[in-house]
Amino acid sequence: MRSNEPPMPPLFRRLRLLFHALRYGARLIWLAAPEHHKLHWIVTLVSRVHASPGGRAGVHRALPNLGPLASAFAEALARRPELATGTLHDAIDAVSHLEAPLPPDQVEHAIAAALGRPVSTLFASIDLTPAKNGFAEQTHVARLIEPIDGHRDIALKLVRVAQVQEIADEAALLRWVARWLEKLSKNARRLRLREFANAFTQEILRRFDLRAEAANLSQTAHHFDGDKRLAIPAVIWELCTDRTLAMQHIESLPALDFAGLSARGVKLAPLAGHIIEVVTEQAFEHGFFHATFDAARVRVSIDPDTLGRIVLANFAVMSSLSSQEREFFVHGATALFEQDYGRLAHLHRDAGHVSQDTRPEKLEAELRTRAEAHFAPQSHERSAGALFHHLLFAVHPFGGDVPPRLAAAQRAFGQAEMLANALHPGIDSWQIARSVLATLARREFDHRGWVKHLAQELPHLAHLVPRIPQLAVQYLQHRHEVTTVRQQAQLVSDVLLEYRRTRSLLWACTVCGGLLGAIAVVLTY
Repeated sequence: MRSNEPPMPPLFRRLRLLFHALRYGARLIWLAAPEHHKLHWIVTLVSRVHASPGGRAGVHRALPNLGPLASAFAEALARRPELATGTLHDAIDAVSHLEAPLPPDQVEHAIAAALGRPVSTLFASIDLTPAKNGFAEQTHVARLIEPIDGHRDIALKLVRVAQVQEIADEAALLRWVARWLEKLSKNARRLRLREFANAFTQEILRRFDLRAEAANLSQTAHHFDGDKRLAIPAVIWELCTDRTLAMQHIESLPALDFAGLSARGVKLAPLAGHIIEVVTEQAFEHGFFHATFDAARVRVSIDPDTLGRIVLANFAVMSSLSSQEREFFVHGATALFEQDYGRLAHLHRDAGHVSQDTRPEKLEAELRTRAEAHFAPQSHERSAGALFHHLLFAVHPFGGDVPPRLAAAQRAFGQAEMLANALHPGIDSWQIARSVLATLARREFDHRGWVKHLAQELPHLAHLVPRIPQLAVQYLQHRHEVTTVRQQAQLVSDVLLEYRRTRSLLWACTVCGGLLGAIAVVLTY
């Protein structure tokens, strides 16, 4: 575990990180590798170093000199190599236990500095030992002296500012290295390393943006207002700052604490079904969902008023879907459940997931080949999450791709399905997902869909309706002007036509008169 040492100046810290990166030979290893077999050579070298006791000892001696993020990741990957296949946030959660929380005296000072008031003037009691310790953040349970918005018991999340700054420095160093690599390497420019480094920085720093997390929590509570399946803590906005997030405290247990839930009379079968329903509605009805919805982030309320409800309290990592993306998934999944692969192939083309020259019958055949095997088992043995994987990724053989947010929604559904199966192995997640998505698809075509689309157009109509008389006058004036111009042009055309006809007639008369005169003179002689 790391000690809570005072933060270094950012520039000095970045220089120290760069020094240790170069000191342990990263650049030299890259330069020493063969020109056309660098990756294979480096992988071989790493495997040999790992097999050598002296090499492993040297690497572990280097870890304390690295930053908290790199050090924790390296230690975790050494113990659990399977984390390399997970997401960034999965990896962060896995190394959270390696970070020590702030001592009680520093906790009190940090809360007072963040809120601008002494702790004793706000809280009747506060547990300075964190109820939950995360990576660069910790959560404390407290009781207010005076209720705020009717809430007295709160959970206060506090970020460890110095550690977040260290992580930001490491990310800045990563962006600096990526920028120089792109300047020096054509392959680095092709891989767009700077874009990757910027995305990595934004993704990891938004995890510690407590104001954004409070807004995410509030919006989700608005979406599911009055829903009896969920218990979403209320945000105490008066105590929310850049460093703190205050919310209603709800007594809860982890979703996989079977003994504790059963002892309190919580029925696991309805709970498992509610998890699948909520995740599906979050993503494909509201378009705003947890991007990392797994057992570690789902708890169950044991408060008497909300017993058995799902508690969603971790809103740091959220994602969203556009209306077009939601419509594609809802109608595409419905077509897939109905085994209408032709309609799904056309939906992929219309959404731009494949090029327009892709033959629909080939994409249809690929979808059929991938999906038909999922319909063989009984309904309760099928996996809707696995089927949705083919819904999105069947376009890859054709050089196509789907938006990353759709892939995140499919992954969140898969995690929810796994959690539901753990709670109640006999749950029919296939039918639950099919029913919810079919309901969402029907809403697009019934009166609710019309009302929804009309509501979306009303803001535009509100600006347009008062201008209708003016627009009508302008239209009539324009039409009158166009008619007048057309009439004038027609008149000029008719005059010119008559002029040409008259001129032709005069010339004909002149020629005929000359010919008749000449004939008369000839006949006279």
